[in-house]
Amino acid sequence: MEYQKNIEILEKIVAERASIRHVSKHRKPDGSVDVEGNLKLWNELMERFDKIWLWEGETPGFDDRDQNQTRPHMVFIPAEGDKAERGTILVAHGGGFETRTGCEGFHIADYFHKAGFAVAILTYRLKPYTRRDSIADMQRAIRLLRARREELRISDKVAVMGFSAGGMLSGNCATHFDYGRPEAEDYTERFSCRPDAAVIGYGAISFTSFPHGFMKNPFVDHNKAEELYLAPEKNITVQTPPFFIWQTNSDDPRFSMYLAKELADYDIPFELHCFPGGIHGLALADGNNDLDQKFPHIMHWSTLCAEWLEELGF
Repeated sequence: MEYQKNIEILEKIVAERASIRHVSKHRKPDGSVDVEGNLKLWNELMERFDKIWLWEGETPGFDDRDQNQTRPHMVFIPAEGDKAERGTILVAHGGGFETRTGCEGFHIADYFHKAGFAVAILTYRLKPYTRRDSIADMQRAIRLLRARREELRISDKVAVMGFSAGGMLSGNCATHFDYGRPEAEDYTERFSCRPDAAVIGYGAISFTSFPHGFMKNPFVDHNKAEELYLAPEKNITVQTPPFFIWQTNSDDPRFSMYLAKELADYDIPFELHCFPGGIHGLALADGNNDLDQKFPHIMHWSTLCAEWLEELGF
């Protein structure tokens, strides 16, 4: 099967911890973030795989403004054996929409692949591109998985799973979507970009719900209309898919609680876990992260999430 070799490549990257860049290396001697070094590592690892470009031809809005960014794409990791017709988890790394946190891509994908799911790792646009560009990339990836469902031997179920900035992006795509345009000339655009589930790992997603003036959203230019558009809890409808939300309380737990409250108001199914210990950026919390931090209790989130996705028919 095509893309089968991606499994072996992913397992090798994870075994070598090749995608992990210790937090001590995140900044240059002058204190600025080493964006170039971070993106170079991600790009080199992605070159090992057989990639799927989100747009085969010209990517709308993509240009040469940042030489460190490649055209948006994803790496597909097929489910194995009798589990081939499973749903797909689309994984979005964090990094503040500026860098890419490898453990939140490769290690997460490896875990859920071993749990029996098909997985895709998303490379979405970062600054100086906008959040709208990032959203467009994830929406396109969802459509593309469905458009190529028979070829990839997957069901049409797609869950978005993101961490930190990737969690914010997943929340945006779970609350802003359409059901495709049957008349579209581009075949992929005929398919829905509504995810069937959203998994949010420590995403700072509810700034607009904090008391006025208490906390400004550092990820959005302070245009009120744009802040509201990018706030998942302000865009929930009865069509919103189920959510699995987890974080540690080192991040303000109200980020998750405000979102959960709005989901409850609309009777949208959700599962919420706020862990009292730990810190931001743990990924699987198994020590394989840029912080070298392991928290056995927090590690349970991944098992709980896999069970939750099973119950949803993935």
